[in-house]
Amino acid sequence: MGCLVSTPRDSGGRRRRPGNIGEVAVFLPGFRIPKSVDFSQPLGDCLSKSLVERLSALRARIVVMVAQEAPAAVKPRSRAASRHGSSPLADLLRALEDYLPVLLGLVKDGSQLKDKVRFVWFNQEDDVGETAMTNAWYEVLSVVHLMAMICLSLANLLLLPKTSTDGYQPKVSEESRRSSVDVFLRAAGYLDGAIRHVLPQIPQELRRELPQDLSEGVLRALSMQALGQGVDIQLGMAIDSPKATLAVKRRLACEMVKYWHQAHDNISQLHFSDGWGKKHQLFVKWKYVEAKAAAYYYHGLILDEGNTEKSHGMAVAALQAAEEFLRESKKACEAFNLMPPLSRIPPLWGSMKYLSEKIPKDASSKVKINRDLYSQERILQTAPTLPDFSLALKPDDYQLPALDGSWIREDNYR
Repeated sequence: MGCLVSTPRDSGGRRRRPGNIGEVAVFLPGFRIPKSVDFSQPLGDCLSKSLVERLSALRARIVVMVAQEAPAAVKPRSRAASRHGSSPLADLLRALEDYLPVLLGLVKDGSQLKDKVRFVWFNQEDDVGETAMTNAWYEVLSVVHLMAMICLSLANLLLLPKTSTDGYQPKVSEESRRSSVDVFLRAAGYLDGAIRHVLPQIPQELRRELPQDLSEGVLRALSMQALGQGVDIQLGMAIDSPKATLAVKRRLACEMVKYWHQAHDNISQLHFSDGWGKKHQLFVKWKYVEAKAAAYYYHGLILDEGNTEKSHGMAVAALQAAEEFLRESKKACEAFNLMPPLSRIPPLWGSMKYLSEKIPKDASSKVKINRDLYSQERILQTAPTLPDFSLALKPDDYQLPALDGSWIREDNYR
């Protein structure tokens, strides 16, 4: 069945956290770090020496690579990223993809090996410093989760403004924005796959003992966060496109609200005392409020195109709501940045650069015009309901990989 060992946060030196993580475009609670495992003792009498050595070598490589990359994952500006050739994060992702098909041999149908190896990982969001389980599905879940975190780290790198060669202020290229949407979908796919294909394999009594990092609520929140940030990028590109209509922008903004609403619902139900978990909650709250500012702004502009007194009054209420949510989002952003580890937001770009300028200006002008035309009593005091659109952006359909061929050879040998 497997067993659990949890160690308090002051155990081991790998729980050290930076006091300041610098600029953040995409929040992720760092990397969970695997601890070395001895496969030979529990599996030496069950598997061939070559397969045990292969499992050991693949995982040992990951342990070393994660230890090297974990500090840069939470301080991305310190990473010497190259636009050409291989990158350390891409190499780590490939190493995990190489390991997973071999690891899955321990959990294949009818296998007696599932509960033989004790896997240990250092947590990030949980108060418990490390969690050990003698269950190979826990290892599979930890690997798939780490693959998603790598994707979010890659997206963060893509979306941090770079100094331009023309001497103007730092910006994010259109190529980076488009690439980031694909990376967000991939991250959401890993997380959705973990929820659908891996969590159900772990017995309920063990699922209750999983660290917060791997709880279903956090996994769902991160998946919705990835989709919400993907839609935010799409909205920014629509704002830049002369062909995109107000209706398109409103739909994207309203969809973004729904993604962040789901993320907020999942993450707010969890209790975090401090640190990464609390900061994660504040990030989701900030982005949720920011999304509502965008949605009410575009909803207000479309309502203002109507020819009736009622539609104009609803437009004023919507634009006032957008302005209020914008003010609230700035406070939420500040709270996020001040929660340790400290962070800061890169120079505004994309949808929020545009909206932070347009919302106060348009709200003020539209409110003045309509108040000159209509009495105060005819203007709604509460914001109208946002339209409900079906969600278009879906996670990649991630399936666990096929079993590595070495297990077939192992079965034939035996």
